[in-house]
Amino acid sequence: MASKTNELDTELSAVNSILGAIGQSPITQLKDTTTGSLISTNPEISFIYNILTECNVDVQSEGWSFNSEEHVAFTPDPTTKHIEVKNNVLSLDVTNGWQTKAVDTIRKNGKLWDKVNHTFEFDDDLVCDVVYLYEFEDLPPVFRRYVIYKASGRAATQLIANPDLVQLLSQQEAFARAACIEYECNQGNHSMLGFDHKQVYQTFQPWRALSR
Repeated sequence: MASKTNELDTELSAVNSILGAIGQSPITQLKDTTTGSLISTNPEISFIYNILTECNVDVQSEGWSFNSEEHVAFTPDPTTKHIEVKNNVLSLDVTNGWQTKAVDTIRKNGKLWDKVNHTFEFDDDLVCDVVYLYEFEDLPPVFRRYVIYKASGRAATQLIANPDLVQLLSQQEAFARAACIEYECNQGNHSMLGFDHKQVYQTFQPWRALSR
């Protein structure tokens, strides 16, 4: 019989973690399995779920390696020449826009607006760097924990007056963020030289000299 691994954090377990952090009883079900809507009539549960959602957006808005992509092509609608921006896009900017300012885009009325030519219309594909918004359960595990601790601290601040608890939760949030930074350093393959994708560069490795 195959062994089971522990279930990763879900929205339900996240809400229960926040409830536990502020001394409240857990719940057994959060959403309707058919419609996906909240089933609890308790306003506190809705409030905590909103805090979880807000913290999820706040954390991802920073732009990490797991939710950022470069050189993403956006194709204008063949009829209107407009480029629609989906709701899962937190931010986007023209790739190397700081270098070539022929186009400067912002999000406006759900579409891309060109601030240089003052128009919604684009004749060609536009290549952008994008920060996406993922569902909570699609985040890497370390980021789920970070979101939970961040939401717990915010809930404790807004719902109960206990400075000691808020300080404790702030420390947990700081440790969780440190784990996210470590993940980012390992996953992001960042370089101070700024090498782009599909390039090869062998950096100096001091341990090779020491091994000789």
